[in-house]
Amino acid sequence: MTMLTIGKNAPVLPLPGVEQPWMRCNDARRLTTTVPREYVHRSSLAEVFLTGCEPSGQDTFSLRGQWPRAHTFFTDADGTGHDPVQAGETIRQVGLYLCHAVYGVPLGHNVLLWSLDFTSRPEHMRIGRGPSDLDMNALCTGFGWKGNRFSGFLRVDIHRDGHLAATGTARFSCVAPATYRRLRGDRGLLASTRPLPRRTPVPAATAGRLLPFDVVLAPTDRTDRWQLSPDLDHPILFEHANDHHPGMVLVEAARQAACALHTPTTFTPTAIATEFHHYAELDTPCWIDATRTTPDHITVTGHQDNHTVFRSTITGTTTPAP
Repeated sequence: MTMLTIGKNAPVLPLPGVEQPWMRCNDARRLTTTVPREYVHRSSLAEVFLTGCEPSGQDTFSLRGQWPRAHTFFTDADGTGHDPVQAGETIRQVGLYLCHAVYGVPLGHNVLLWSLDFTSRPEHMRIGRGPSDLDMNALCTGFGWKGNRFSGFLRVDIHRDGHLAATGTARFSCVAPATYRRLRGDRGLLASTRPLPRRTPVPAATAGRLLPFDVVLAPTDRTDRWQLSPDLDHPILFEHANDHHPGMVLVEAARQAACALHTPTTFTPTAIATEFHHYAELDTPCWIDATRTTPDHITVTGHQDNHTVFRSTITGTTTPAP
Protein backbone atom coordinates (compact mmCIF):
# COMPACT_ATOMS: atom_id res chain seq x y z
CA MET A 1 0.00 0.00 0.00
CA THR A 2 1.41 3.36 -0.97
CA MET A 3 1.86 5.71 1.96
CA LEU A 4 2.15 9.44 2.46
CA THR A 5 5.69 10.78 2.72
CA ILE A 6 6.62 13.63 5.04
CA GLY A 7 9.87 15.50 4.98
CA LYS A 8 12.34 15.75 2.14
CA ASN A 9 15.53 14.24 0.81
CA ALA A 10 18.32 16.05 2.60
CA PRO A 11 22.08 15.60 2.56
CA VAL A 12 23.33 13.06 5.08
CA LEU A 13 24.90 14.76 8.11
CA PRO A 14 27.18 13.12 10.69
CA LEU A 15 25.26 11.40 13.49
CA PRO A 16 26.41 11.02 17.09
CA GLY A 17 28.57 7.93 17.26
CA VAL A 18 27.72 6.34 20.61
CA GLU A 19 27.31 2.59 20.99
CA GLN A 20 23.71 2.39 22.25
CA PRO A 21 21.08 4.28 20.18
CA TRP A 22 19.20 5.44 23.29
CA MET A 23 22.34 7.19 24.57
CA ARG A 24 22.87 9.34 21.45
CA CYS A 25 20.78 12.38 22.42
CA ASN A 26 22.41 15.77 22.57
CA ASP A 27 22.66 16.81 26.25
CA ALA A 28 24.03 20.33 25.83
CA ARG A 29 21.81 21.95 28.44
CA ARG A 30 23.52 25.23 29.28
CA LEU A 31 22.71 27.20 26.14
CA THR A 32 19.32 27.28 24.46
CA THR A 33 19.19 26.75 20.72
CA THR A 34 17.12 24.73 18.30
CA VAL A 35 18.05 21.24 17.24
CA PRO A 36 19.50 21.11 13.71
CA ARG A 37 16.73 21.97 11.27
CA GLU A 38 17.78 19.10 9.00
CA TYR A 39 16.82 16.61 11.73
CA VAL A 40 13.18 17.78 11.66
CA HIS A 41 12.96 18.34 7.87
CA ARG A 42 12.53 22.11 8.11
CA SER A 43 14.20 24.70 5.92
CA SER A 44 13.60 27.64 8.26
CA LEU A 45 15.00 27.76 11.79
CA ALA A 46 11.87 29.67 12.80
CA GLU A 47 9.83 26.52 12.17
CA VAL A 48 11.94 24.27 14.43
CA PHE A 49 10.08 23.75 17.72
CA LEU A 50 12.60 21.47 19.49
CA THR A 51 15.48 22.86 21.56
CA GLY A 52 17.04 19.84 23.26
CA CYS A 53 16.91 16.16 24.15
CA GLU A 54 18.32 13.78 26.78
CA PRO A 55 17.75 10.05 27.24
CA SER A 56 15.68 9.15 30.28
CA GLY A 57 15.83 5.37 29.88
CA GLN A 58 15.77 2.62 27.30
CA ASP A 59 13.87 4.08 24.32
CA THR A 60 12.51 6.96 26.43
CA PHE A 61 13.57 10.58 26.12
CA SER A 62 13.07 13.97 27.74
CA LEU A 63 12.90 16.76 25.18
CA ARG A 64 12.54 20.49 25.37
CA GLY A 65 10.89 22.84 22.94
CA GLN A 66 9.34 26.25 22.45
CA TRP A 67 6.33 27.60 20.65
CA PRO A 68 6.56 31.25 19.58
CA ARG A 69 4.10 33.65 21.11
CA ALA A 70 2.67 34.77 17.76
CA HIS A 71 3.18 32.16 15.08
CA THR A 72 2.02 33.23 11.62
CA PHE A 73 0.01 30.03 11.11
CA PHE A 74 -0.24 27.93 14.30
CA THR A 75 -2.51 30.33 16.19
CA ASP A 76 -6.22 29.75 16.78
CA ALA A 77 -8.87 31.77 15.01
CA ASP A 78 -9.28 34.41 17.75
CA GLY A 79 -5.51 34.82 18.20
CA THR A 80 -5.49 33.93 21.91
CA GLY A 81 -4.26 30.33 21.88
CA HIS A 82 -1.81 27.95 20.30
CA ASP A 83 -3.40 25.92 17.51
CA PRO A 84 -3.86 22.25 18.46
CA VAL A 85 -2.40 21.31 15.06
CA GLN A 86 0.87 22.83 16.35
CA ALA A 87 0.96 19.97 18.85
CA GLY A 88 0.68 17.55 15.93
CA GLU A 89 3.54 19.28 14.11
CA THR A 90 5.64 19.14 17.29
CA ILE A 91 5.03 15.40 17.65
CA ARG A 92 6.00 14.98 14.00
CA GLN A 93 9.25 16.83 14.67
CA VAL A 94 10.01 14.71 17.74
CA GLY A 95 9.68 11.54 15.67
CA LEU A 96 11.89 12.85 12.89
CA TYR A 97 14.54 14.08 15.30
CA LEU A 98 14.75 10.80 17.20
CA CYS A 99 14.92 8.77 13.98
CA HIS A 100 17.82 10.78 12.59
CA ALA A 101 19.78 12.00 15.61
CA VAL A 102 19.31 9.03 17.93
CA TYR A 103 18.52 5.88 15.97
CA GLY A 104 20.79 6.56 13.01
CA VAL A 105 18.30 6.85 10.15
CA PRO A 106 20.20 8.71 7.39
CA LEU A 107 18.82 12.11 6.54
CA GLY A 108 18.49 11.06 2.91
CA HIS A 109 15.76 8.58 3.87
CA ASN A 110 12.10 9.48 3.44
CA VAL A 111 9.73 9.14 6.36
CA LEU A 112 6.35 7.56 5.55
CA LEU A 113 3.65 8.61 8.00
CA TRP A 114 0.97 5.99 8.65
CA SER A 115 -0.93 7.73 11.45
CA LEU A 116 -0.84 10.89 13.53
CA ASP A 117 -3.11 11.42 16.55
CA PHE A 118 -3.08 14.30 19.00
CA THR A 119 -5.28 15.70 21.76
CA SER A 120 -4.90 19.17 23.29
CA ARG A 121 -6.14 20.72 26.51
CA PRO A 122 -7.34 24.23 25.56
CA GLU A 123 -6.90 25.63 29.07
CA HIS A 124 -3.16 24.96 28.78
CA MET A 125 -2.83 26.15 25.17
CA ARG A 126 -3.47 29.83 25.86
CA ILE A 127 -0.82 32.25 24.60
CA GLY A 128 0.96 33.97 27.49
CA ARG A 129 3.18 37.00 27.83
CA GLY A 130 6.16 35.22 26.32
CA PRO A 131 7.01 32.16 24.21
CA SER A 132 5.70 28.84 25.52
CA ASP A 133 8.51 26.65 26.84
CA LEU A 134 7.76 22.95 26.55
CA ASP A 135 8.90 19.84 28.40
CA MET A 136 8.17 16.63 26.53
CA ASN A 137 8.38 12.93 27.28
CA ALA A 138 8.74 10.52 24.36
CA LEU A 139 8.33 6.75 24.39
CA CYS A 140 9.61 4.86 21.35
CA THR A 141 8.06 1.43 20.76
CA GLY A 142 9.40 -1.00 18.18
CA PHE A 143 11.94 1.48 16.82
CA GLY A 144 14.28 -0.55 14.67
CA TRP A 145 15.33 -1.86 11.28
CA LYS A 146 13.65 -4.69 9.41
CA GLY A 147 15.86 -5.25 6.42
CA ASN A 148 16.38 -1.86 4.81
CA ARG A 149 13.24 -0.30 6.34
CA PHE A 150 13.12 1.47 9.71
CA SER A 151 9.81 1.73 11.55
CA GLY A 152 8.35 2.54 14.93
CA PHE A 153 5.51 3.84 17.06
CA LEU A 154 5.94 7.06 19.04
CA ARG A 155 4.05 8.53 21.98
CA VAL A 156 4.73 12.10 23.13
CA ASP A 157 3.39 14.05 26.11
CA ILE A 158 3.80 17.83 25.88
CA HIS A 159 3.92 19.75 29.18
CA ARG A 160 3.77 23.49 29.61
CA ASP A 161 4.27 25.21 32.97
CA GLY A 162 3.98 21.85 34.68
CA HIS A 163 0.65 20.99 33.06
CA LEU A 164 -0.11 18.45 30.33
CA ALA A 165 -0.98 20.63 27.33
CA ALA A 166 -1.18 17.96 24.63
CA THR A 167 -0.43 14.32 23.97
CA GLY A 168 -0.24 12.26 20.81
CA THR A 169 1.12 9.33 18.85
CA ALA A 170 2.60 8.68 15.43
CA ARG A 171 3.29 5.50 13.46
CA PHE A 172 5.77 5.63 10.60
CA SER A 173 8.45 3.90 8.57
CA CYS A 174 11.57 5.16 6.78
CA VAL A 175 12.83 4.11 3.35
CA ALA A 176 15.95 4.81 1.34
CA PRO A 177 15.80 7.25 -1.60
CA ALA A 178 15.97 4.42 -4.16
CA THR A 179 12.98 2.71 -2.54
CA TYR A 180 11.05 5.97 -2.49
CA ARG A 181 11.74 6.53 -6.19
CA ARG A 182 10.37 3.07 -6.95
CA LEU A 183 7.26 3.79 -4.86
CA ARG A 184 6.59 7.12 -6.53
CA GLY A 185 7.62 6.44 -10.11
CA ASP A 186 7.22 9.38 -12.46
CA ARG A 187 5.04 11.24 -9.96
CA GLY A 188 8.02 11.51 -7.65
CA LEU A 189 9.82 13.73 -10.12
CA LEU A 190 9.22 17.37 -9.26
CA ALA A 191 10.18 18.41 -12.78
CA SER A 192 7.32 16.36 -14.24
CA THR A 193 4.69 17.41 -11.69
CA ARG A 194 1.96 19.71 -13.03
CA PRO A 195 0.00 20.89 -9.99
CA LEU A 196 -3.59 21.97 -10.39
CA PRO A 197 -4.13 25.75 -10.25
CA ARG A 198 -5.47 26.99 -6.95
CA ARG A 199 -9.20 27.54 -6.84
CA THR A 200 -10.91 30.36 -4.96
CA PRO A 201 -11.00 29.21 -1.32
CA VAL A 202 -13.96 29.16 1.02
CA PRO A 203 -14.17 32.22 3.30
CA ALA A 204 -11.48 32.17 5.97
CA ALA A 205 -13.99 32.41 8.82
CA THR A 206 -15.86 29.39 7.44
CA ALA A 207 -12.66 27.34 7.58
CA GLY A 208 -11.77 28.53 11.07
CA ARG A 209 -8.83 30.61 9.82
CA LEU A 210 -7.96 34.31 9.94
CA LEU A 211 -6.47 34.70 6.45
CA PRO A 212 -7.66 33.44 3.02
CA PHE A 213 -4.02 32.54 2.30
CA ASP A 214 -4.23 29.87 5.03
CA VAL A 215 -7.37 28.18 3.67
CA VAL A 216 -6.76 24.85 1.91
CA LEU A 217 -10.37 24.10 0.82
CA ALA A 218 -12.31 25.27 -2.23
CA PRO A 219 -16.13 25.04 -2.36
CA THR A 220 -18.15 22.55 -4.39
CA ASP A 221 -21.89 22.30 -5.04
CA ARG A 222 -22.28 20.40 -1.74
CA THR A 223 -22.09 21.77 1.80
CA ASP A 224 -20.29 18.66 3.08
CA ARG A 225 -17.68 18.35 0.31
CA TRP A 226 -14.74 20.51 -0.73
CA GLN A 227 -11.77 20.28 -3.07
CA LEU A 228 -8.31 20.30 -1.57
CA SER A 229 -6.72 23.44 -3.01
CA PRO A 230 -3.96 24.99 -0.87
CA ASP A 231 -1.56 27.69 -1.97
CA LEU A 232 1.60 25.78 -2.95
CA ASP A 233 3.66 28.84 -2.00
CA HIS A 234 2.42 28.79 1.61
CA PRO A 235 5.55 29.25 3.77
CA ILE A 236 4.44 26.82 6.48
CA LEU A 237 2.37 24.14 4.75
CA PHE A 238 4.80 23.96 1.82
CA GLU A 239 7.94 25.01 3.65
CA HIS A 240 10.04 23.11 1.13
CA ALA A 241 9.39 21.50 -2.25
CA ASN A 242 7.15 18.42 -2.27
CA ASP A 243 5.99 16.05 -5.00
CA HIS A 244 2.66 15.55 -3.18
CA HIS A 245 0.50 17.23 -0.53
CA PRO A 246 2.30 16.80 2.83
CA GLY A 247 0.62 15.02 5.72
CA MET A 248 0.13 18.22 7.71
CA VAL A 249 -1.77 19.73 4.77
CA LEU A 250 -4.23 16.83 4.98
CA VAL A 251 -4.56 17.26 8.74
CA GLU A 252 -5.24 20.95 8.20
CA ALA A 253 -7.83 20.08 5.52
CA ALA A 254 -9.61 17.82 8.01
CA ARG A 255 -9.67 20.54 10.64
CA GLN A 256 -10.98 23.15 8.19
CA ALA A 257 -13.66 20.77 6.87
CA ALA A 258 -14.90 20.15 10.42
CA CYS A 259 -15.12 23.91 10.98
CA ALA A 260 -16.86 24.50 7.65
CA LEU A 261 -19.42 21.77 8.33
CA HIS A 262 -20.50 23.61 11.49
CA THR A 263 -21.00 27.03 9.86
CA PRO A 264 -22.44 29.35 11.14
CA THR A 265 -21.72 27.73 14.52
CA THR A 266 -18.09 28.08 15.61
CA PHE A 267 -16.30 24.75 15.98
CA THR A 268 -13.04 24.59 17.93
CA PRO A 269 -11.10 21.33 17.40
CA THR A 270 -9.29 19.84 20.39
CA ALA A 271 -8.27 16.43 19.01
CA ILE A 272 -7.54 14.99 15.56
CA ALA A 273 -6.74 11.34 14.76
CA THR A 274 -5.62 10.65 11.19
CA GLU A 275 -4.70 7.55 9.19
CA PHE A 276 -2.90 7.99 5.87
CA HIS A 277 -3.49 5.47 3.08
CA HIS A 278 -2.19 6.94 -0.19
CA TYR A 279 -0.16 9.85 -1.47
CA ALA A 280 -2.25 12.96 -2.15
CA GLU A 281 -1.10 13.95 -5.62
CA LEU A 282 -0.76 17.56 -6.73
CA ASP A 283 -2.09 17.09 -10.27
CA THR A 284 -5.43 15.37 -9.59
CA PRO A 285 -8.49 16.69 -7.68
CA CYS A 286 -8.66 15.47 -4.08
CA TRP A 287 -12.15 15.60 -2.58
CA ILE A 288 -12.66 16.23 1.14
CA ASP A 289 -15.92 14.90 2.64
CA ALA A 290 -17.13 15.54 6.20
CA THR A 291 -19.81 13.73 8.22
CA ARG A 292 -21.08 14.83 11.61
CA THR A 293 -21.62 11.78 13.85
CA THR A 294 -22.39 13.92 16.91
CA PRO A 295 -22.30 17.73 17.27
CA ASP A 296 -18.73 17.51 18.60
CA HIS A 297 -17.47 14.53 16.60
CA ILE A 298 -16.72 14.71 12.85
CA THR A 299 -15.30 12.17 10.39
CA VAL A 300 -13.40 13.58 7.39
CA THR A 301 -12.14 11.55 4.44
CA GLY A 302 -10.05 12.50 1.46
CA HIS A 303 -10.63 10.74 -1.89
CA GLN A 304 -8.58 10.88 -5.07
CA ASP A 305 -8.72 8.68 -8.18
CA ASN A 306 -11.24 6.37 -6.46
CA HIS A 307 -8.90 5.79 -3.52
CA THR A 308 -9.24 6.87 0.10
CA VAL A 309 -6.19 9.05 0.70
CA PHE A 310 -6.74 9.67 4.41
CA ARG A 311 -9.34 9.49 7.15
CA SER A 312 -9.53 11.80 10.16
CA THR A 313 -11.68 11.90 13.26
CA ILE A 314 -11.99 15.37 14.77
CA THR A 315 -13.32 16.14 18.26
CA GLY A 316 -14.02 19.64 19.52
CA THR A 317 -16.47 22.06 21.04
CA THR A 318 -19.14 24.24 19.46
CA THR A 319 -20.14 27.81 20.20
CA PRO A 320 -23.45 29.20 18.88
CA ALA A 321 -23.19 32.03 16.38
CA PRO A 322 -23.73 35.49 17.94
